[in-house]
Amino acid sequence: MTDEEIDHLLEKLDLAQKVRLLTGASNWRTHAEPAVGLRPLAFSDGPAGVRGDAWDERDTSLVLPSPTAVGAAWDDELATALGALLAAEARRKSIDVLLAPTLNLHRSPLGGRHFECFSEDPLLTGRIGAALIRGIQSGGVAATPKHFVANDSETDRLTVDVQVDERTLREVYLAPFEAAVEAGTWAVMSSYNQVNGVTMAAGPLLRRPLKSEWGFAGPVVSDWGAVRSLLDTARSAQDLAMGGPDSPWSAGLLDAARKGLVPPEAVDDKVRRLLRLADRVGALAPGRNEPPLVWHPVSAPSDQRALLRRAVAAGSVLLRNEGELLPLDPAALRSVAVIGPHATAVRIQGGGSAEVFPESVVSPLEGIVHALRDTAEVIHTPGLPAGRLPRPLERSVVRDPRDGEPGVLVRLLDEAGGELHAEHRLSGRIVEPALVPPGSRTVEIRALLRPDESGSWTFAVGGWGLISLSVAGETLLTGTFPLDTDDPTRVHVAPPYRCASAELTAGDEVEVVARRRLDPGSGVATILAAARPAGDAAQALAAATAAARAADVAVVVVGTTEESESEGRDRETLALPDGQDELIRAVVEANERTVVIVNSGGPVLLPEGVPAPALLLAWFPGQEAGHGLADVLFGRAEPGGRLPTTWPAAQRDVPVLRTEPEQGRLSYREGPHIGYAAWLRAGTPPAHWFGHGLGYTNWSYESMETPAAVAEGNGFEVRVTLRNTGRRRGREVVQLYLARPDSVVERPMRRLVGYAAVSAEPGEEAVAVVHVPARALAHWSAERHRWESEPGEFLLLGGRSAGDLPLTGVVTASAPLPLSPGATTESALL
Repeated sequence: MTDEEIDHLLEKLDLAQKVRLLTGASNWRTHAEPAVGLRPLAFSDGPAGVRGDAWDERDTSLVLPSPTAVGAAWDDELATALGALLAAEARRKSIDVLLAPTLNLHRSPLGGRHFECFSEDPLLTGRIGAALIRGIQSGGVAATPKHFVANDSETDRLTVDVQVDERTLREVYLAPFEAAVEAGTWAVMSSYNQVNGVTMAAGPLLRRPLKSEWGFAGPVVSDWGAVRSLLDTARSAQDLAMGGPDSPWSAGLLDAARKGLVPPEAVDDKVRRLLRLADRVGALAPGRNEPPLVWHPVSAPSDQRALLRRAVAAGSVLLRNEGELLPLDPAALRSVAVIGPHATAVRIQGGGSAEVFPESVVSPLEGIVHALRDTAEVIHTPGLPAGRLPRPLERSVVRDPRDGEPGVLVRLLDEAGGELHAEHRLSGRIVEPALVPPGSRTVEIRALLRPDESGSWTFAVGGWGLISLSVAGETLLTGTFPLDTDDPTRVHVAPPYRCASAELTAGDEVEVVARRRLDPGSGVATILAAARPAGDAAQALAAATAAARAADVAVVVVGTTEESESEGRDRETLALPDGQDELIRAVVEANERTVVIVNSGGPVLLPEGVPAPALLLAWFPGQEAGHGLADVLFGRAEPGGRLPTTWPAAQRDVPVLRTEPEQGRLSYREGPHIGYAAWLRAGTPPAHWFGHGLGYTNWSYESMETPAAVAEGNGFEVRVTLRNTGRRRGREVVQLYLARPDSVVERPMRRLVGYAAVSAEPGEEAVAVVHVPARALAHWSAERHRWESEPGEFLLLGGRSAGDLPLTGVVTASAPLPLSPGATTESALL
């Protein structure tokens, strides 16, 4: 639909109809408007799956590897394929707008939500994000890159005022969003935080550079509840307030517009952008509800699982492989010890709003057992006692007291305790009952639990307001817990637990009941959780050590927990929780052929002085975790990943660490020096550099061809010749960095300006052609508010990581001419 046609539709609406469209009709949907043939737009959280517009564990979704894992693959084509798979999932669930990808950066390794972000580098983040956007939108579903901008940590995320200078903002934090606009994104989400004293929903950055310079034509959607005021946000370039139905706009925008406090052209522009989005996703006018697919994703379930399995291996990063321990030869193995609680309870995704519900999950233990069937004995021991923190009841341990089926009974009760609605659910975590009838005053979760061991069990109820908990008819806990936060994740998704304990006898079934009063403003989530009696730590460690000592190979799977790494809070430490350091030490000392697999969304510290012979990063690998990791362990696939973020050896060495504001302000005083750039400036080497990752072959970097001179405003290509000197076919990611040691402006010591992957057989030569965009030779002038280039020689460094660059070349830039404010002669990042 042309802009002229959209303007014709706009003329059919009066002011009240226009304003009504600008706040959501519900939490996940916009209003319909029959006068112009507009149906509601349906939104869903991403980015590692499509949950849909309901939070119901019975409505399952495909679970992709976390964005950190996707970023680690350094593979634009894979990201596009995964984006198309997300589009197919969205269409299956009747979703029009997917809230993904997250384009914020790994500024500090303590960031609690880094599993949703691709990397610490703006170029890598921009390229992978753009590729994912192209895949999503090829299926007629809108991508919504978020959170615009500088929303790079979780502490006080709703109110924090990020202080960042103009040049750093342009060159680092805005750059991935510019790449998203270049890729044609149909929507953008504004963030909760302030930037330089102004909340983003009212901030000037939405207009310039987003709309005026970059030419973004779609709507700016608020993060949920981020429009918290009226006039300043309505006059800004913010377009849609979500969720609904309540917002400052729904309460006051119509009156303000009628009084002339908000210009009519501002309202028209917002509605015009919303109608443009509706047209693109097929929600506008009869017969346009199913836009044709430009790129056809795999549709068969087996093909979808195969893609997810391939993505696990593609994003897995092999950091260490002493003595070429990996890949393991199944024919040479008689026994394998699989150790660690994460071997069975693998974290496939991060916690918070990104969570979706898989139909099935392949654990690392299951993947290894399947790969070694009829070949070797696999012995599993957790190595650590059962976790002391309660987990929502699962259908494997409880049954519904009404029908006896695995799961729990959820009831909605009236003021007198009468039942208004009942439903069978599969988990003790109820974020949204399927139905809340009028008059509902209490939500109740009831289950029959048959303990599999005797001792002191810990029970918990999660939620706000008046709650109670009883076990076997005895009330263990009751009280009122008033809401003390306005963070939507803590209020509606992950409320705190209130715990109590009860002595249970193995085999004796007991009824467990949690109730929460549905007071206004107390959130929607209610959780019933339990934890088994704490086991003997020394005994568990001894069993793991014995198993490792007796096996040909030991595989230890360790990682973070929902308490240590999740949306809504930053991490306090990079150390592994729950005694996992001691477990690694004991197993490595017991068996010199030990593989350590790390299951986390971001960097963790491993025990000093006890290097694992083989160290493999799995990230949060999605539902096909076990099969994909087994493919890597046994050589069916090469570990294709390269680090998207620098890994430290010690927390004290991290040059940019702080995520906590001071008096409400978080200063990005390090400027453009984040990630590997900060490590280079600090002069302290990390444990593993950005870009590092080993495959199952070796490469010799032989030569690099660079142009002698580049005219201002032009990109250029660099050809890197390398050879596979190993015994297997392999893939290598060739990385190109730029340096200007004698620059008249402050620059990072070097920064990534391009990358390309090659594959080759043993002994075969390969040539990587790396495109360097024109923007690489430019810098942002805060004095003149434009891109400018500096003449003279730039140093190019080629190799396999930010710390391993054996090839060098020189390119000379021509005399400077200022680049236009918002554009270059070609893509800014791609």
